[in-house]
Amino acid sequence: MSGAGPVDLFLIFGTAFAFVAYGVGCLTSAKMKREFERFGLEKFSSLTGALEILGGAGLLVGLYSPPIFLLSSGGLAVLMLLGLIFRIRAGDGFSASMPAAVFMMITGYLFFRSIG
Repeated sequence: MSGAGPVDLFLIFGTAFAFVAYGVGCLTSAKMKREFERFGLEKFSSLTGALEILGGAGLLVGLYSPPIFLLSSGGLAVLMLLGLIFRIRAGDGFSASMPAAVFMMITGYLFFRSIG
């Protein structure tokens, strides 16, 4: 993303790290797999993990390639919107839903920042 200031870079690196770590958890953690089962989405845990790893890496690669940044930030924002919807539908409370909401807002901000 061209013209990224210190705050943007902090958000990009922090968010990239968080998504890669969470993506690895989706692929390897029994606790994470149980969360997907609770939502009735067990067959999507590996796909979600892979998309989060790719999206997180794409945020970093996107620092040098604007189309990759746009795709990664937009894709992660949509993924977090879906995560938030499923948490609300499952009756999860505020604190359980907050990470999805915060990461949706951060990646949405980065997406719109990269196009304008």
